[in-house]
Amino acid sequence: MLADAEEARRIRRSMADWEFINKQPARIREALKYYVETGDLYVASRIAGVTVEEFNELRIRAKIPNVA
Repeated sequence: MLADAEEARRIRRSMADWEFINKQPARIREALKYYVETGDLYVASRIAGVTVEEFNELRIRAKIPNVA
């Protein structure tokens, strides 16, 4: 299980658009980084202060894949 989580994290890190992520306001940027590390869409959306749907749109724009 731990190996699967590490692999998912590696995939998210490698595919993310870090230039886009780093240009975001602080709350959004930190939420996107949290999502890359954990894959937890709900908590990341709370950090960002947006709905899950809005955060998912940010995730897509940041090119972060949704891997479990």
